[in-house]
Amino acid sequence: MKQGLGTQLRHLIELLDGAVADAYVAAGIDYRPRYTPVMRALASGEARTVGQIATAAGITQPAATQTVALMLKEDLVATTPAAHDGRQKLVTLSQRGRELLPRLQQCWAATAQAAASLDADLPFPLSETLAQAILALDRQPFGARIAAARAGFEATATPPDLKETS
Repeated sequence: MKQGLGTQLRHLIELLDGAVADAYVAAGIDYRPRYTPVMRALASGEARTVGQIATAAGITQPAATQTVALMLKEDLVATTPAAHDGRQKLVTLSQRGRELLPRLQQCWAATAQAAASLDADLPFPLSETLAQAILALDRQPFGARIAAARAGFEATATPPDLKETS
């Protein structure tokens, strides 16, 4: 049975994130791959709000909020109230985060090289295919595509041959 898109994507993420997590362990770094977008957004040393981190990292604000909270517990980031709005917090790398950054950057460089190697082994580079898929979903979200497909099925009153799709 052919695996559905969701199952394939989850498996791909497991394979990639698992290998990246193992690489951090091999480098002697106690660090989770999910922290990387936030670390990169803060690497310049500039304090940012969670919203600014989310935008810079290309993740949702709830994901940024959750990740920053986890990173606070591990003393990778620090927060201070924003001068212009005390309700907002500015996030910066903590001393530990700044000290860890050069070693992380080495790991990121190795990961980027491995990703380039994977792209070279494929008929269509995965990184380009993913970028194109994201652009296509920006133009027409997957939910809208599901609704259109569902409407087509309802119009014909003939359900499709069901195969695994998630």
